[in-house]
Amino acid sequence: MKILVIEDDADIASNIGQYFEDKGHQLDFAYSGTQGLALAMGQRFDLIILDLMLPGKDGISLCREFREQSRHDTPILMLTARDTLEDRITGFEAGSDDYLVKPFSLRELEARVLAITRRGKDKNRSSTVCIEDLELNRDTMQVMRANQNITLKPRAFHILEYLMQNVNRVISRQELIDHIWSDDPPEGDPLRVHIHSLRQKIDKPFDTKLIHTVHGVGYRVGAERQ
Repeated sequence: MKILVIEDDADIASNIGQYFEDKGHQLDFAYSGTQGLALAMGQRFDLIILDLMLPGKDGISLCREFREQSRHDTPILMLTARDTLEDRITGFEAGSDDYLVKPFSLRELEARVLAITRRGKDKNRSSTVCIEDLELNRDTMQVMRANQNITLKPRAFHILEYLMQNVNRVISRQELIDHIWSDDPPEGDPLRVHIHSLRQKIDKPFDTKLIHTVHGVGYRVGAERQ
């Protein structure tokens, strides 16, 4: 993830930078509102961490101008020492996506960052996923292959959806179980039953097989590999 930190307190900026760089993220820094807006407008970032009180241009003005001028719907997390309801409302009205009050823990900041970037991905993702002649619509829960409607039960639909959104990646059985059943793992082996059912409906009536077993690992959806 590419993150822009706009924060005039060098110690806070350094702590944020070290924490997120250790997690494998790429960071750029600005120490004034003017510099921050120029960087935000000049490059594409996955997230902006923005302090409210900045020299040159305050965070509210920067956030408002960025939303008015930029083509990108970059998530903005605002940092502030102010904790009144009016301050929060002002920040949200200017275009921030979340609001974190100083002092804060870096683990909480990371949790907020992951939450708002995940919401942004969900908002922007297409409702339709297509692989070869297989099409899945998340909004209508409709599945079609070669223009033929395929009826799936909800659990099977979500298994297929996860495999399709990770096209050609081998998904382990445990990853699928964790994703579909979360903290309530099932007894027995219902995953195998659902995969068998999917194959009967998605693959059996057609010449090209799209659901593949990777023995000892898990499953993959995609065209046959040469």
